[in-house]
Amino acid sequence: MQPANLLLLTIVLSMVAYGLGYARSRSLAMPMGGIRHLKSLPFYYGARAALWCGIPALLVLGLWAAFQGKVIQTLIIGSLPQEMLPASEGEASLLLSKISNVASGSLPPGFAEAPIVEAAERLKALREQSRMFMTTLVVSVSVLAGFLGWLRVRPALNARTQVESILKWLFFACAALAILTTIGIIFSVAFETFRFFQKIPFTEFIFGSQWSPQTALRADQVAAQGAFGMIPLFTGTLLISAIAMLVAVPVGLLSAIYLSEYANKKVRGVVKPLLEMLAGIPTVVYGFFAALTVAPFISNFAASLGIEASSQSALAAGGVMGIMIIPFVSSLSDDVINAVPQTLRDGSLALGATQSETMKKVIFPAALPGIMGGVLLAVSRAIGETMIVVMAAGLAANLTANPLETVTTVTVQIVTLLTGDQEFDSAKTLAAFALGAMLFLATLLLNVVALKIVRKYREQYD
Repeated sequence: MQPANLLLLTIVLSMVAYGLGYARSRSLAMPMGGIRHLKSLPFYYGARAALWCGIPALLVLGLWAAFQGKVIQTLIIGSLPQEMLPASEGEASLLLSKISNVASGSLPPGFAEAPIVEAAERLKALREQSRMFMTTLVVSVSVLAGFLGWLRVRPALNARTQVESILKWLFFACAALAILTTIGIIFSVAFETFRFFQKIPFTEFIFGSQWSPQTALRADQVAAQGAFGMIPLFTGTLLISAIAMLVAVPVGLLSAIYLSEYANKKVRGVVKPLLEMLAGIPTVVYGFFAALTVAPFISNFAASLGIEASSQSALAAGGVMGIMIIPFVSSLSDDVINAVPQTLRDGSLALGATQSETMKKVIFPAALPGIMGGVLLAVSRAIGETMIVVMAAGLAANLTANPLETVTTVTVQIVTLLTGDQEFDSAKTLAAFALGAMLFLATLLLNVVALKIVRKYREQYD
């Protein structure tokens, strides 16, 4: 049984355990004169039985799903002939990918060696056995634990305290998992970045003005070491992000001011949902729009003015990205402006100020810290966008400030470097982690600055 189906089965068994625990508590209470003689309400007895049934089974399912892949891979690699054993992690990754492709049918067996075909058959058998054992173990644990939870239902049991204690530790585990996941991401990226800087000097990466990670297969070929200067990538990222902000910030901010201060309820009820619909459009659709409509229009318009413009330009990608970010800026700004107390508006109008003067001299200064924080968060959103840039701005790493030329961004290069079967021992692949680390630090810095601005200039109102 697939893990997803097994998860649904565990939930169903937990619901059955809840019903049985609930019914048992009521049946035990009837001879005593009713549920008022129970230590807790029947709901807590049912919830306790459901938790006993579900939590151990989910733990077993999670641990099995986490480790079965590594165990199976180790068994498959160990079963290969001595001459085919990989010498590095990169070779092992490529070999396992080839075996998986044969097992899934993506690669016909006739195009692979006999040991690879045998390993693919063994892989399919091990996966089938693993699913069977996992299903048996998870269902057995769920039923046994649920039966024990049902059996221990008795009137003197304080089920409410136990349920609340279990939920408290469950919530703590979820919070700890989120923190540990973040720490794991940071350490994994940092480790691979350190490996990259063992191959490429730090100064070359930070201050280099050429980006060409296509390393040669032989040492005697031209540019065998590649070029790994990140300046063209970050220049393109900042250029496209700046164009996006020039579009998103004025339009989004003015839209928020209109909707919060000038529009009546009927207009606001129509315009605001339509504006926020922009946030629900997939980024690939924005990419199509930028590549098929905006980019040709900019190129033809520039040609009519006698200006040379690329068919894939930073202006097209940045402009469409700005349209995508408009609802982000508008929603945050609208919430911040609406949070300004109505008494400030009434006081300003009572002193003779017009609505425009009230907006400019009272409301906007009071909401400015929140607006600036929202804008910086929108910048982080723009820096992390990938699909629009891939489709509208191209892949060429050009060190230029001309918005009519082709540029690329950090996120696009990360996707390019990690696409397909890669060896994780080469500088080309490890460069993606170094770029990710630099991008992480840049967005983290922007978020910290946004929080500092909000906390420093935030005004407290009674």
